Amino acid sequence: MSQQRVRWWVAGDWDAFFGLGTNSILNILVLSGLLLFLIEMPKDIVFGRIIPAVGLSLIVGNVYYAWMAYRLGVRAGRADVTALPYGPSVPHMFIVILLIMAPIYFKTKDPILAWQAGLAWAFIEGIIEALGGLIGPRIRKYTPRAAMLGTLAGISIAFISMRPAMQTWLAPSIGFISLGIIFTGWFAGARFPFRLPAGLFAIIVGSLVAWVTGFMKLEPLQQAVQHFAVSPPVLALGPLLRGFGDVAPLLVTAIPFGIYNFMEAINNVESAAAAGDEYNVTEVCLVDGIGSLVGTLLGSPFPTAVYIGHPGWKAVGGRVGYSLATGIVVALLCIFGVVPILLAIVPLVAILPILIYIGALIGAQAFQATPPAHAPAVVLALLPHLAAWGQTLVDGALTAAGTSAAKVGIPAMEKVGVLYAGLETLGGGAIIGGMILGAIGAFLIDRQFTAAAGYALAGAILAFFGFVHGGRLGWAESPQVALGYLLLALVCVLIPRLADQGEPA
Repeated sequence: MSQQRVRWWVAGDWDAFFGLGTNSILNILVLSGLLLFLIEMPKDIVFGRIIPAVGLSLIVGNVYYAWMAYRLGVRAGRADVTALPYGPSVPHMFIVILLIMAPIYFKTKDPILAWQAGLAWAFIEGIIEALGGLIGPRIRKYTPRAAMLGTLAGISIAFISMRPAMQTWLAPSIGFISLGIIFTGWFAGARFPFRLPAGLFAIIVGSLVAWVTGFMKLEPLQQAVQHFAVSPPVLALGPLLRGFGDVAPLLVTAIPFGIYNFMEAINNVESAAAAGDEYNVTEVCLVDGIGSLVGTLLGSPFPTAVYIGHPGWKAVGGRVGYSLATGIVVALLCIFGVVPILLAIVPLVAILPILIYIGALIGAQAFQATPPAHAPAVVLALLPHLAAWGQTLVDGALTAAGTSAAKVGIPAMEKVGVLYAGLETLGGGAIIGGMILGAIGAFLIDRQFTAAAGYALAGAILAFFGFVHGGRLGWAESPQVALGYLLLALVCVLIPRLADQGEPA
C-alpha cells in the first residue's frame, strides 16, 4: 500500500472546524448562562476568570489530539485520519452546576463559595479521569462493541440531540433553515455559494433570518460590546484550596462521575476505531484528565473530555487541522471577551441542528458498526439513558412548580403513570448501566453464558455500592437491584446447563 502524505489542513477541515467550534462555543454559552442566571455569579468571575480558564483547557486537548492524529497518519501512511474532538464535558457541565454549585449557592447565597466547591470537585474528577487510563484498555478488550457504542448512542440521542431538537421545533422558521442546510450539506454532500462550509453557511443564513425577522434584538449586543474586556487566564490556587474545606460531600459524586468520564472516553475511542482510527485509550484518558486539571488550576470548574462525534466530523471531511484550529480559536474567543458578543449576535437555534446531526450519526453508528445480530443489545444499552433523560424532565417540571418528587410523593406520581422511582433507579449511572445491559445482551445473543454472567455479577457489585442504579456511593445503596443482577447471573449460568441436561441422548 502506498504511503499518503498527512496534511495539517484539508478542505473538509473547514466543515469540521465550524461544526466542532460552534458546538464548543454553544456549550460555553450555555454554561455561562447557567452561572450568570442560576448561580448569580458576578460577570467579572464568569467572563474574567472561568471562561478564559475553559478556553485554555481546550488548547490542551484539541492541540494534543491534532498531534495524535498527525502521528497516527504518519505511522499508518494514511491521509484520512481524523482527530478526536474535545471540549468541556456536556453532562458534567450540568452536574457540577446543578448538583454541586447550585445547592451550595441556594443554602449560603454565596456564589464565590459555590465556585470554589466546583473547582475542588472538578479537580478530584480530573484525577480519577486520568487514572482511568490504567484500566481502560482492559475494559475495552472484554466489552462487546455493541455495549460501548450503544451506551454512547444513548448519551448522544438523549442528552446531545433531544434538547436541541425541541428548541429547533420551537423556532422552526429559523431552525428548519439551518437544519436543512446542515442535512443537505453533510448527509447529501450539497455544495453552497462561494464554497462555504455547510456549518458556516447554516449559521450565517440562520442568523440573517433571525435578525431580519426581529428574533434577535440590538440591545443585548450593545451591552455586550460595552462590557468587552480582555481577560488572560490566571492561577486560581487560593479558590481551589478553599474549595477543599468540606471535601467529603464532593468525593461522593466526584468519584463516580470521574469513572463516568473515563468510561465515556473509552466508548469514544471505540467509536473512532469503528470509523477506522485506532487511538490509545490510556493516552486519551490521561490527556482528558490533564486538561481538566489545568482548567481547575486556572479557575474552571468544568471537566473536559473527548467529545462524541468523531465519525460525524470524519464523514464531513475533517482530518487533523479542525481540532487544532478549534482549540486555538475558541481559546482566543474566550480570552479576548468575544463569547458574550457572539451570544448576542448568533441565535442558538441556528447552531443547534449541528447537535442533531451528531446524535443521528452516533446513533446510526451503534447499529452500523456492530454485528446485525447485536442490534437488540444496542437497544438495551439505550434504555438507562432514556430513563435518565426522562427523570431530568420530570425534575425540571417539578422544580418549576416549586416542588419536588419527594414532596409530591412517589405513589401519587405512579397513579398518573409517572413511574418516577423506576426512572431514577434505571437511569442511575446510565453510561455504566447501559454498558452492562448491552454487554449481557450481546453475550447472550452469542451464547457466551459465562461472560454474560460475569457482567451480571459486575452489575450486582456496582449496584450494591451505588455506582449504577443509585443516586450516591455507599453501602447497600441499591440492594434490590444488586440481588436482581445476582439472580440474573445465576440464570445465565444455570439455564444453559439445565437445557443441555434436558436434551435427549
